[in-house]
Amino acid sequence: MKAITAYIQPFMLEKVADALRASKIHGVTVIPCEGFGRRIEGKTPHYEDAAAELGYAPKVRIEIVCRDEDVQAILKTIRESAHTGHYGDGKIFVAEVTHAVDIRTGREGELIL
Repeated sequence: MKAITAYIQPFMLEKVADALRASKIHGVTVIPCEGFGRRIEGKTPHYEDAAAELGYAPKVRIEIVCRDEDVQAILKTIRESAHTGHYGDGKIFVAEVTHAVDIRTGREGELIL
């Protein structure tokens, strides 16, 4: 199993969520957050709120745990639907999930997906 964590622009959330739903991807967690990345000299990040340039930029963190064989399709869905072509579009990370337990049923591993 893999854990996919994506940081995207807040104004792209509905587009990304709609694309994930259309792809029959479920078990998605969305967390509003703020952060900052590397500034590229002479480039201005594309933020909906210009005040974000003064400190932290608003982002949305999306978390999905999935089967290994679903990773590439999910990455493609998120990347294509979150892409604006501007600096600050976000990042996607993939990590290994070594164990998972469903609290209600006690099922473990891929049985919880």
